[in-house]
Amino acid sequence: MSVKYKEFSQLHLPSIEKEVLDSWNANQAFEKSVELREGAIPFVFYEGPPSANGMPGIHHVISRTLKDLVCRYKTMKGFQVKRKGGWDT
Repeated sequence: MSVKYKEFSQLHLPSIEKEVLDSWNANQAFEKSVELREGAIPFVFYEGPPSANGMPGIHHVISRTLKDLVCRYKTMKGFQVKRKGGWDT
């Protein structure tokens, strides 16, 4: 039986992150994900400013995470996701 995923005996997240990023870069994962969706149904996500009233707080982490989650979900569903920076003006 072949092992598809390597088992990590000790959890050293920086090493795992480097290995995953190296693999993504070597295989051009991001570029391919964009190319595969050219001409697909568009989904445009307008992102507001990072913080309109001062320094960002910890509560911004939750909203950023949820916004990213929506875009990733739509990408996995086959949409061509365009993220646009917007402003509350």
